[in-house]
Amino acid sequence: MTKPLSALQQYVVVTGAYWAFTLTDGALRMLVLFHFHQLGYSSLEIAFLFIFYEFFGILTNLYGGWLGARFGLRLTLWAGLLLQILALLLLIPVSASWPKLFSVIYVMAAQAISGIAKDLNKMSAKGAIKTVVPETPGDQDKGEQQLFKWVALLTGSKNALKGVGFFLGGVLLTSLGFAGSVAAMAAGLFLAFLGTLGLPADIGKVKEKLAFSSLFSKSRGINVLSLGRFFLFGARDVWFVVALPVFLEAVLGWRFWEVGGFMGLWVIGYGIVQGAAPALRRSWGKTSAPGPGAVQFWSALLAAIPALMAIALWRQADPGLVIVGGLAAFGVVFAMNSSIHSYLVLAYTDAENVSLNVGFYYMANAAGRLLGTLLSGWMYLSGGMTACLICSSGLVLLSLLSSRWLPSPRAA
Repeated sequence: MTKPLSALQQYVVVTGAYWAFTLTDGALRMLVLFHFHQLGYSSLEIAFLFIFYEFFGILTNLYGGWLGARFGLRLTLWAGLLLQILALLLLIPVSASWPKLFSVIYVMAAQAISGIAKDLNKMSAKGAIKTVVPETPGDQDKGEQQLFKWVALLTGSKNALKGVGFFLGGVLLTSLGFAGSVAAMAAGLFLAFLGTLGLPADIGKVKEKLAFSSLFSKSRGINVLSLGRFFLFGARDVWFVVALPVFLEAVLGWRFWEVGGFMGLWVIGYGIVQGAAPALRRSWGKTSAPGPGAVQFWSALLAAIPALMAIALWRQADPGLVIVGGLAAFGVVFAMNSSIHSYLVLAYTDAENVSLNVGFYYMANAAGRLLGTLLSGWMYLSGGMTACLICSSGLVLLSLLSSRWLPSPRAA
């Protein structure tokens, strides 16, 4: 009989699967961007290929949390990996000879499957951490610090690898072509799936039968944090998803590979800061796990950055310097804020209900990304990058206001 995996081994397996998935997720986005750019699609047309990717994430997180609680997080992790493999395989026959409308609809459908896979995988990986972090009886502070450290490591490494995936997509497209690239990634991800077969079946599984109403969190901390997350990720994507690549290409005259490379580097740096968040807080003398006050501080700082960038563009400062420098500052502050959010969602829940609460929370995250994606195209067409930045600052302020109702994790 095979010896059960220890908590640390489970964490390594879950994190490894999440890393493998994240590489394919980042690479696939770049493959689609580059491939359809080469076919003559505009930047806005390419961006709208990902609308279903974001939309289905909302439904996936809601129902995925229920599935994880009902059948265990191992099942939802497997489903996420296998659906991503399916999405990759579906893209193999995509051809330049296909009619444009058919290509768009077909790729949007494949991206919808990939979006479902991504959020099942993320919900499963982050929910599983709560169940495998070692208990520290009699030392709650130590347990909270350990949870913050493990969440920050998983989240930060995921985002850094997503940036690596951006580069991987460009390399694969150059060396293997579009069809060969997605086939190679499907094969690699299947190997990662095989590595998860030893996970126990009951990770995150609740004991009692779940009613439909259990899909919606009853925790004040989770509900308020989810509202803040909705505004926070809307604030990022309102200028990052559509407006930024269009601006870099159309206004600054960057070539498409330069745009992808720059955004990849930004995501890598963002992930490094996220992963280092616990160490950075310790270097500033913060020895306890973060609470609502930390969210409010970083939100207030974050709201100021796009507002100052908008003012600088309005006063006709050098747009390249404003965007590159501002994006670097935004990434550091956003990474700290997001890392604390990711810790708090687990601090507010117990291991029994972790998949339900994490699923509900990331439903709000996906809804914020969808809002930001739609607003990004609309605001950029209406008022350019300045309008997107003003909107971003306003959304962060709404996130800040909502955080004032966050309870202490110990009181939640």
